[in-house]
Amino acid sequence: MSDIFDFDNQRDEYAVMGNPVSHSKSPRIHTLFAQQTGEPVHYTAIQVDPGGFPQAVGNFAASGGKGLNITVPFKQEAWKLVDTRSNRAELAGAVNTIKFENGRLFGDNTDGVGLVNDLLRNRQITLREKRILLMGAGGAARGVLAPLLEQQPLLLVIANRTESRARDLAAEFSDLGTVQGCGYDDLSALQFDLLINATAASLQGDLPPLPDGIIADGGACYDMMYGAKPTAFMKWAEWQGAGMVMDGLGMLVEQAAESFYLWRGVRPDTRPVIETLRQELGG
Repeated sequence: MSDIFDFDNQRDEYAVMGNPVSHSKSPRIHTLFAQQTGEPVHYTAIQVDPGGFPQAVGNFAASGGKGLNITVPFKQEAWKLVDTRSNRAELAGAVNTIKFENGRLFGDNTDGVGLVNDLLRNRQITLREKRILLMGAGGAARGVLAPLLEQQPLLLVIANRTESRARDLAAEFSDLGTVQGCGYDDLSALQFDLLINATAASLQGDLPPLPDGIIADGGACYDMMYGAKPTAFMKWAEWQGAGMVMDGLGMLVEQAAESFYLWRGVRPDTRPVIETLRQELGG
């Protein structure tokens, strides 16, 4: 990557760093936020080579950058790099937002609050006293556990192909609420009000081995992935008769809005941005 940043002196500079990053919708989202709020924000995407992340962050800060979003594969590295972290970043074990403050790096994780805000505000789904199934035990699942448990669900079950990973993750968050870990074979006698797919499997047409009848009457299904067409998990949910089937586009915009608020102290209206992106995806 280049060490030279061509900054517009009239605007504050922000960027997303990752590898690959050319597909990222973050520049589009933050440009829409800036237009909506009138904030002097210029936002770009920067691809970083493996091993070059600390230098890339240092170069961006030294050139006058104000903050960064971090995506795959650098979220855990960002967690180690920052000087201080929010409580939710500590719990997530990953940082997706960095704010430069007086020469120091403050790290946050807005993924979980992005998911919860999409569910509560945009979908009008109540999480309190609900039975939630979270599929996957990787970084995506870990990042949303604390915000989900803060909503005080009746039960949150983490299911994973490697059962021990699910159980270990549940034990780590057990002080925040009623959370259990299991393998998919243990789900056959259970029903859930909300199923959340935190794996990327459905984008490749794969599905976790979910039993039929696992969705409670009127229950909802949410895939953190999104695309122009429904994912494999979303198609399965429709076939199973879910009351509501959702993708993760709203989560993407909501987590970006939380980053924007952290940087600027201004909270953008996410709904028109979600609508614009949905139209640009092709409906």
